Amino acid sequence: MFATQEGKAVPQVVFHTRQGDRWVDVTTDELFKDKTVIVFSLPGAFTPTCSSSHLPRYNELYSVFAQHGVDSILCVSVNDTFVMNAWKAEQRAENITFIPDGNGEFTRGMEMLVEKSDVGFGARSWRYSMLVRNGVIEKMFVEPNKPGDPFEVSDADTLLRYLAPEFKVQESVSLFTKPGCPFCTKAKQMLIDNNMPFEEIVLGQDATTVSLRAVSGRATVPQVFIGGRHIGGSDDLEQYLLSA
Repeated sequence: MFATQEGKAVPQVVFHTRQGDRWVDVTTDELFKDKTVIVFSLPGAFTPTCSSSHLPRYNELYSVFAQHGVDSILCVSVNDTFVMNAWKAEQRAENITFIPDGNGEFTRGMEMLVEKSDVGFGARSWRYSMLVRNGVIEKMFVEPNKPGDPFEVSDADTLLRYLAPEFKVQESVSLFTKPGCPFCTKAKQMLIDNNMPFEEIVLGQDATTVSLRAVSGRATVPQVFIGGRHIGGSDDLEQYLLSA
């Protein structure tokens, strides 16, 4: 089993990052001193679980964590800065700070460095999350020591339940839109006014009308989905919000 590091200070490391066309060294103190920080660490950028579940949910819940005193959310992986920057752009994860632990120094200091040469990865991070206050680890959620890549406890919802056990998370919201659509603008504004973060899926950019028909049975926009339920267009959304 992996030993918890709760009560200990995070490792003192200098991360070599690429910001624009410049190399910028970022220290542990810059990231953690006098701050409340969430860290989630994972085996590799662009890998399936990391891209489909682990990262997106932390990005989605950033505003909720911020409401409960979190200053920043860090994603740490034993990858170089170019890979991490490309992954951030591909994921559109603007709420997350991507930390390239290319040499594995931070991960080794956390005693979370594991060998994944069986899948051609070499040394990588075990999957975990933690809440850090002023550089000291308050709580860790470490995945169980099982074969493969377990993803059971290091997710964003588990950490949020620890941080704010009484808080009820807003159901996930997605809406299909297209550029220049006034009804789409209306729907987005209603969601903003009701403090409901949403994912926007733009036709012609993120999806096609075929995709829209397949999931909603309609070809008009906007089409709104909340918690897996198809709400409908902007008028339907207005009625839904009035009755909520």
